[in-house]
Amino acid sequence: MTLNYFINQNLRLFTITLKLATQTPYLLMKLKNLLTHVYLTPRFRNHHVFRLGLRLFLNKSKRNPMTRVLRPQSYIGELLILLIALIFLPQISMAESTIKPLPQNAQLKRFGSGWECKLGHREESGICASVERPANTYPTSAAHGQRGWDCSRGFQENDNTCIKIFVPKNGYLTANGNRWNCDRGYRKIGKTCSLIDVPENGHLTSAMLDPGWECNLGHRVSGNQCIAVKVPENAHILETNNGAGWKCNYGYKASNDGCVAIAVPKFGYIVHASYGNGWKCERGYRSNKKACIAVKLPKNAHLDYSGNDWECDRPYRKRNYKCTLPD
Repeated sequence: MTLNYFINQNLRLFTITLKLATQTPYLLMKLKNLLTHVYLTPRFRNHHVFRLGLRLFLNKSKRNPMTRVLRPQSYIGELLILLIALIFLPQISMAESTIKPLPQNAQLKRFGSGWECKLGHREESGICASVERPANTYPTSAAHGQRGWDCSRGFQENDNTCIKIFVPKNGYLTANGNRWNCDRGYRKIGKTCSLIDVPENGHLTSAMLDPGWECNLGHRVSGNQCIAVKVPENAHILETNNGAGWKCNYGYKASNDGCVAIAVPKFGYIVHASYGNGWKCERGYRSNKKACIAVKLPKNAHLDYSGNDWECDRPYRKRNYKCTLPD
C-alpha cells in the first residue's frame, strides 16, 4: 500500500467528516488537535493533498471559533474523532513503512498512484534509463513504446536523424518550424522562391500557387495580361475574373455579346437564371412554348410542389391524364 493509494481511498470519508466537523464548534476544536498530531508524521505531512486540505481546514477554523459551551450531543463528535484516529493513524504508519524510494530520474505521477520517468528517460526493469537522442532534438515522452524525442525547430527527420531545413532566398521558416514558404511577391518553384511578374492592371494575391496574381476590377485575364472588360448595353461589371467579366441587368438576358430584353408572357415573371428563357409561369400555370397556360386539374387531383403541374390525391394514381383508384 502506498501513501497515494491510502489518501485516495479515504479522501471521501475525510471530506464528509470535515464537513460535519465545521458545523460543530467543539468537534472542530477536537479535529483540529488531531490533525495537528497527524501533521507531525513527516511523510504524511509532506503529501500535497494533505497539506492543501489542512491549510483550508485551519483557515476555516479561524473563521469559526468555539464561542459556545459543550452541548450534550457533543459525544457524537468524540466518536467521530475516535473513528478518524482508528482509520487514519494505523494506515499512515503502514503506508510510511511500505513506501519505497523513487528511482533516479523518476517523479510521482500527477494523477493516480505510482511514479513515471522524467522526460529523456524510459522505464527499463524498474529504473529510468536515459533515451539515446540524435543531435538537434529535444526530449519527449518515452512511455508506451514512444521513441522519446522529436526534431528541434528548423530541422526535419531523415533516417532516424534530424537534418537542417534549407530555406531559400526570399523564403521563411513557417511557425511550426518543419517547412518553409516564400515571402509575399514570390512563389515556390522547386526549391527556390521566384519573383511573381504582375501584369499591368493586376495585383498580387495571397495564393501561393500559379499565377500569384489576378486582374483588377473591370479587367479579365487574357494569357499573361489583364485586358479591359467590354461591358455591353444593359449590363454591369462582375467582381470576378472568370468568364466574360459582365452580366446582364435585371430583365435582360445574354445573347451573343450583348443583352436583350426578356419577353415575359402573361401570367409569367422574371427569374434569375443563367439558362432557360429567363421567365417562369406563376402557380397554377405551365409553360407552353412562349406562353403560360392554365393547369387543368382532373377530378381527385391537386397542384404539385412546383405549382406548374398536378398530381393525384391519395390513394388515387395518375393514369391517362386521370386519377383512378388502384386495382
